[in-house]
Amino acid sequence: MRWRNFAIIIAASSVVTAIILSGLAYLLLNFKSEIFQGEGLVRSIDPAKTDLEAQDNVSTSLPDMIEEVNPAVVSVVVTKDVPIYEQYYEEYNPWDIWGGWGGFSIPRVREKGTEEREVGGGSGFIVSEDGLVVTNRHVVDDREAKYSVLTNQGISYEVEVLARDTLLDIAVLRITNYEMEEPLPYLVFGDSNGLRLGDTVVAIGNALGEFRNSVSVGVVSGLARSITATDGRGNSENLEQVIQTDAAINPGNSGGPLLNLAGEVIGVNVATSQGADNIGFALPASVVEGVVSSVLETGTITRPFIGVRYVMVDDRLKELNHLPVEYGALVARGETNEELAVMPGSPADISGIQENDMILSVDGESLRDNDLATILRAKKVDDTIKLIVWRKDKEMSIEVTLKALPQS
Repeated sequence: MRWRNFAIIIAASSVVTAIILSGLAYLLLNFKSEIFQGEGLVRSIDPAKTDLEAQDNVSTSLPDMIEEVNPAVVSVVVTKDVPIYEQYYEEYNPWDIWGGWGGFSIPRVREKGTEEREVGGGSGFIVSEDGLVVTNRHVVDDREAKYSVLTNQGISYEVEVLARDTLLDIAVLRITNYEMEEPLPYLVFGDSNGLRLGDTVVAIGNALGEFRNSVSVGVVSGLARSITATDGRGNSENLEQVIQTDAAINPGNSGGPLLNLAGEVIGVNVATSQGADNIGFALPASVVEGVVSSVLETGTITRPFIGVRYVMVDDRLKELNHLPVEYGALVARGETNEELAVMPGSPADISGIQENDMILSVDGESLRDNDLATILRAKKVDDTIKLIVWRKDKEMSIEVTLKALPQS
């Protein structure tokens, strides 16, 4: 009897254990399923949502997004008339004056006309249905060259350069030989100001000048970087507030778009870091969009200006001049009498900005980590901005309506 009771207890315990383990296995499998569904490549593309929020919903896959935007990404082709050289031989006989024989055939090279050849290239993207194209200025900086764009479908269009930006490495082109049977595909700008470290980004471009519409995926690995970019020909420029990414950007990608998961342009690929792996940089869309809007509205690049000469304050300047704060833009005259601190008749002059004023913020954006010119670059002509200014031991608020920078 005792053994039978023991067997019954063992059997009952086994059944209960099996039930518990089955329940745990069921919960674990469902939990795994939810994890895998949440981490897939399928994303929402609601432009109103942040990158992180977009990843929480299931709607459109990354390949679908790329397939949708790819027709608007183009390769920029640079062609130029270059000399054609031919080799010939010149007979030379130093003994001929003595009636000798023999001699030499000396190879020579001479020009024999010219022909049009491809001499360079880059990337770009269409931003309007009638064929406005954005690229880097350094891609189209040769004023004697001819330019065209090649779509991912292999269709070539002639373009003209509408504007080359003198401050940013941006140029705006227009397709000239497109017959408007239907609108061209184009990309829209997204919000680059809302980017965060780790946001997923996609770079598309003409990698190495031969692999058009190559795609690379990465993350935002840095924000508001300041770099000095060179073109290998001795030219260099300082670029402020650029986006850093580990999405592969190769030579030939210059001028191509950096996209968010919604397929919106949040940057224009502009430079890579030599000697490093996967460190590339893009101009933020917030600045580039203003350039494009200016060209669309006026046919040229117009920039807002405030009309002050200034120097950015740092710890050393504060100490030397006994300033009240260690940041901001100090309104100061230049080295000569002609270099006034405030330009007469300028927006700053009209609003009452004075020499020795310290501009601390613009529209709530502190100048502690940002240059005044960089912030103004993202503004538009006729925008009214609010400045916080330190003057004679007190803060004051001044509104300034920006005007177009006079053309030199």
